[in-house]
Amino acid sequence: MKNIVIGMLLLLVSFSAQAQDKKNKNAKYDFEVNGNCEMCKKRIEKAAFSVSGVKSAVWHIDDHKLHLIINEEKCSLVDVKKAIAKVGHDTEDIKATDEDYNRLHGCCMYERK
Repeated sequence: MKNIVIGMLLLLVSFSAQAQDKKNKNAKYDFEVNGNCEMCKKRIEKAAFSVSGVKSAVWHIDDHKLHLIINEEKCSLVDVKKAIAKVGHDTEDIKATDEDYNRLHGCCMYERK
């Protein structure tokens, strides 16, 4: 009897641990992306959508925030930030290389921090 109770407890613990690893299919994130204009908006959103698993990406010129909805089973927030940096725009965590930044149109060259 004691072995059955211990076995049931182990089974319960394994199921609860497995449930915690489940990724969110509609994870929402807001983060800052540097840019200046409508061309930046199109470029940033296009870069975000190039990552498989991105469901929604809207960048606002006025507050420089990207509002993002992703399927965490298919991609991560870091994947999206890397794609945005690759097209020349800095995020809080990942900065564009100088080479990528210098490829931006003149009006898109934001002040780098």
